[in-house]
Amino acid sequence: MNRQSQAAVMFLLGAALLHAGSTDLYLRYVKQGLRPLLLASGAVLIAAALATVWYERRRNRRREHTHEHPEPKVSWLLLLPLLALILVAPPALGSYSALRSGTALQKPFSYGRLPAADPAPLSVIDYASRAAYGHGRSLHGRTVRVTGFLALDHSGAPYLVRMALNCCAADAQPIKIALTGTLPPVLRPDAWLEVTGTYTPRLTRDPVNNGPIPYLKVTSAKPVPVPHDPYDESWNN
Repeated sequence: MNRQSQAAVMFLLGAALLHAGSTDLYLRYVKQGLRPLLLASGAVLIAAALATVWYERRRNRRREHTHEHPEPKVSWLLLLPLLALILVAPPALGSYSALRSGTALQKPFSYGRLPAADPAPLSVIDYASRAAYGHGRSLHGRTVRVTGFLALDHSGAPYLVRMALNCCAADAQPIKIALTGTLPPVLRPDAWLEVTGTYTPRLTRDPVNNGPIPYLKVTSAKPVPVPHDPYDESWNN
């Protein structure tokens, strides 16, 4: 790989990063807050590619005889992330990953005030932490609305799940709510549901890491499209 080839690869990789950062594609890889850094990285790669081309042209004009010295072949590995960005748009992590990882639910430092109107919209993390660690004190007498994707364990027991991440999809971990009550007759893994229900003190343990999984008593459920950002970043706030 000569310098012109390197410049071409850097330019295409930078353009792919700018494309991912300017669309929702980047949300399949990193959290929403990293978008500016992703766009900046793409711009830097494009600038470096243009600078490389300019430098090589100046250097070649100053020499009477040009001798090409190829760079190490390992440089072609730069094509791998480029091809991945262009050819593969991976789906968000779903039930397969969720059932093979233990719940990442942690006790929060505090709980915010619930919205006044019912049903109160809560994230999976918010409901699960209030139910498991707050013993449902803030949920008594309230109807809540929670959105997540379905996961069914080996016995067919349903869970409403959201993958929570700190930085990127590589560190995403599941937060799970066990469902009981009025459920749809057909449950399809990875289908997204908007579930309305009430708190129940029932609690189970995750078979992977023995973490707490609270129950939600479902009164109604309806399918919804995959959200704009399929990951939950609320524990970063």
